[in-house]
Amino acid sequence: MDVKFTGPRLRICVLGGTGFVGTELVTQLADAGHWLRVPTRSLNHGAHLTVLPTVELISANIHDARVLGELLAGMDVAINLVGVLNERSGARFRDVHVELVTKLIAEARRAHVPRLLHMSSLGADAERAPSRYLRSKGQAEAQVAAAGSFLEYTIFRPSVIFGPRDSLTNRFAGLLRLSRGVLPLARPRTRFAPVYVNDVARAFVRSLREPSTMGRTYELCGPDVLTLGQIVRATAAAARLRCVIMPLPDILARLQGVLLGWLPGAPFSLDNFRSLTLDSVCRENGCAALHIEPQHMAAVLPTYLGDLAPEARLDRFRETVEH
Repeated sequence: MDVKFTGPRLRICVLGGTGFVGTELVTQLADAGHWLRVPTRSLNHGAHLTVLPTVELISANIHDARVLGELLAGMDVAINLVGVLNERSGARFRDVHVELVTKLIAEARRAHVPRLLHMSSLGADAERAPSRYLRSKGQAEAQVAAAGSFLEYTIFRPSVIFGPRDSLTNRFAGLLRLSRGVLPLARPRTRFAPVYVNDVARAFVRSLREPSTMGRTYELCGPDVLTLGQIVRATAAAARLRCVIMPLPDILARLQGVLLGWLPGAPFSLDNFRSLTLDSVCRENGCAALHIEPQHMAAVLPTYLGDLAPEARLDRFRETVEH
């Protein structure tokens, strides 16, 4: 468990604060006593945060520069977690990852917000990345770094993030249930270093009390390097699901990306396939630099996918009562 924050209590605006990573981060920051402003498209999306006494949930369009300026007024820190994984044309990647950051930097400067924590991704590169997602993330990083003359920034580049509300292991578990354990899988040998959402949030929290993190970029990885196929098998083992992986040749994986990209929610896309052509492992140990010992995936998965999950414990209790 982290030591309680001992520095000044901060006023923090968290963009993307109602999402998977945002929920964990906002909870940790509130537990540390900080005051948080969390904008959201719909108040229903953030209803789970209303139990936190220092959280102000606001319905707002963060893509409106005027509204964004009002949200940042009086803040000590801005945190940007906003991102999209799938879209068809590339326009939304630019709107969400690049244009929003342009507006955020401009409005933070106008509102005299001194500090920015920015979520990026391993593999982000404005010029050489294989996918639109990673190129747009790289463009955003470049903008943040260019603002360093007036903005004390820290950039975080995680590998894939797992945890109770993730779109990684939960999605694989859902697909395995639907397919009765048979999963056609693109690029099963691509390597990742999955990092626990709690550890990612801890990295953000710790950077707020470490002046040495200003102007730096931290790669965040878990302790294990796993192929995509191994992640799927670990998910299946934790959830007690049958698992037969059918590795797809790249030509079929591309076709799978095109077809699935048109489905509601786009479970997989051609741009996802392009991202998978690049391993997502750390060259530098950002967790160690921040004095964080990251959790092993195998230790955490059973707590939300397996017999240790709250839902599973409730099911066992119901069975005991019924019998």
